[in-house]
Amino acid sequence: MRRASTLASSVLSRTLATAHGGVGVGVATSIAVHHNQRLLQVALYGSSSSSGASYTRWWSKSPARVLSLGVAGALISVAAAQEVHAKEPPPPELVPKDVVLYQYEACPFCNKVKAFLDYYDIPYKVVEVNPISKKEIKWSDYKKVPILMVDGEQLIDSSAIIDKLGGKIHSDKRADSKSDNDEEKKWRGWVDNHLVHILSPNIYRNTSEALESFDYITSNGNFSFSEKITVKYAGAAAMYFVSKKLKKKYNITDERAALYEAAETWVDGLNGRDFLGGCKPNLADLAVYGVLRPIRYLRSGKDMVEHTRIGDWYTRMENAVGESSRIKA
Repeated sequence: MRRASTLASSVLSRTLATAHGGVGVGVATSIAVHHNQRLLQVALYGSSSSSGASYTRWWSKSPARVLSLGVAGALISVAAAQEVHAKEPPPPELVPKDVVLYQYEACPFCNKVKAFLDYYDIPYKVVEVNPISKKEIKWSDYKKVPILMVDGEQLIDSSAIIDKLGGKIHSDKRADSKSDNDEEKKWRGWVDNHLVHILSPNIYRNTSEALESFDYITSNGNFSFSEKITVKYAGAAAMYFVSKKLKKKYNITDERAALYEAAETWVDGLNGRDFLGGCKPNLADLAVYGVLRPIRYLRSGKDMVEHTRIGDWYTRMENAVGESSRIKA
């Protein structure tokens, strides 16, 4: 609540100063029109008495005061509401000093790690690995991604990385019940053992979607110019056929139906809560969000949001995770 109070106090001070300087009306009008007109109106009328005459007399004596109070009230309400869905940075002493993620941009497991780092506002650098040569990770015996270097220590496997960092961050502040931890653990296992296996058959479902996916992969990956051309078309063709084998391996008959069913299963698991963690995301929320993030604006992800109830939760997660804490090299 401290963040909300600080924000509200700052806004109130600035608003009162500008209002009495003659520009408060402009500030209030801009905020009302562009941000939260209805909430501002409620705040303004809630500041008056039930008598219209009393309200008019107060307004005539100090219109700037009314606008200032209304704007401040509205922003306090907004700040308090946003606090529920805000990032959750750990105490400074628990934040690693040097974090480097070796990744493929489109990798769901890498995105799971990034969702964790972004939500907890842990600054990190990214090294995009060339999936053909893998020269960026030749120094490591582990030849997969993600690899996370944390203050010189190599961490591998997305779930193990999150367990290690999450254990440090929550060591002195987390007091979940055993049932909460069991639920979180169950859903994190569901992400790794079920949800991720549905993604490839969907994004490579047909030739057009395979090309769309590889256009995203090559546009965001670490490829030379010639590799981009080769990978886009040869890779799309290869993965189209691989996806058919994956369908058989994981007993998927209709890939879209499986994706929709998974999305609905997750929403059912929320049981009416904003997040599985309640009023704020837990590690399972971050895992689901992370692995879905690479497909969200591909055809498969758009279809998923259009045909299931997952869209509202996904939007809440986007707001909660917020901007990336990635440090530009």
